[in-house]
Amino acid sequence: MQIKVGNEIIDIKPPSSGGKGGVIIILLIVLAIAAFTSIYSIGTEEEGVVLRFGKIVKTVNSGLHLKLPFGIDRVYPVPVTRVMKQEFGFGTKGATYQSQMSSDWEMQLEKDMVTGDLNSALVEWVIQFKLSEPEKYLFNVRDADETLRDASESVMRAVVGDRTVDEVITVGRAEIAEECKSKLKELVELYDMGISIDQVQLITVNPPKPVQASFNEVNQAQQERENSINVALGEQNREIPKAGGEAEKTISEAEGYAMQRINEAEGDAARFNALFSEYLKAPEVTRRRIYLETMQDVMPSLGKKVIVDESANQVLPFLPLTSPAVK
Repeated sequence: MQIKVGNEIIDIKPPSSGGKGGVIIILLIVLAIAAFTSIYSIGTEEEGVVLRFGKIVKTVNSGLHLKLPFGIDRVYPVPVTRVMKQEFGFGTKGATYQSQMSSDWEMQLEKDMVTGDLNSALVEWVIQFKLSEPEKYLFNVRDADETLRDASESVMRAVVGDRTVDEVITVGRAEIAEECKSKLKELVELYDMGISIDQVQLITVNPPKPVQASFNEVNQAQQERENSINVALGEQNREIPKAGGEAEKTISEAEGYAMQRINEAEGDAARFNALFSEYLKAPEVTRRRIYLETMQDVMPSLGKKVIVDESANQVLPFLPLTSPAVK
């Protein structure tokens, strides 16, 4: 007697003497196999797709479940909440996901790309995705993982081929990643693969090894140029406000000096008018007072003076011994 359990076929030989004891033993064995093949568990990150005679009957969540034994029902667990990733042009060792990386010789082929200006670039990237619809992932496309790898490489080559090597290596990396993500989403939806694309990220983009040194020198020169421009702009932003402040200060000082001179002139004019009013009242007295006040201000600045009558002829002149010697 043969019993099929999954993909295995078990031979059960009945005892030579056909008694009730042998039948009971066979029944117990069959019941044990039935119980063993009727219970299954789904992990916390998974959903299980149950097939009965090859037809999808239901999708179950994580936990313990029952199914029809002897291979009538088959269960395919799919990690629907886990973030999966595929690496291109490089590989992380020890990955449990079989399609995460390619073989060594395939990695070199994946990252070697031709840009729109017919130059070569070495592009390494990674995509992150989830298996959002397990039934479609399992049965809508044959080998969905490899199909996704092929689609991702095709999209990346198309996007890189539309740009120059400078854009790919320097300023256009973020834009390339975003465009690849958008186009890969469209392609996955077109194939109805049951996969949702979360992220496309460029890891490293380099020129081919024979020209890497020269390209690095050019890139360094461009960075130094940008740095010099930034330093010059910083100086400009610092000096222009400083000059503006000094100009405002000079203008304020000039306006203050002009106001001072105007006030002084107005004060002198008011003083002169007041003096003129007093002069009109008493001209002789005012004239004498002005003369005396003027002489009082002028005389101290004349130094020591001796005034004699011009008709005096008995005055003895003497050398100015207290004055500095005349050369």
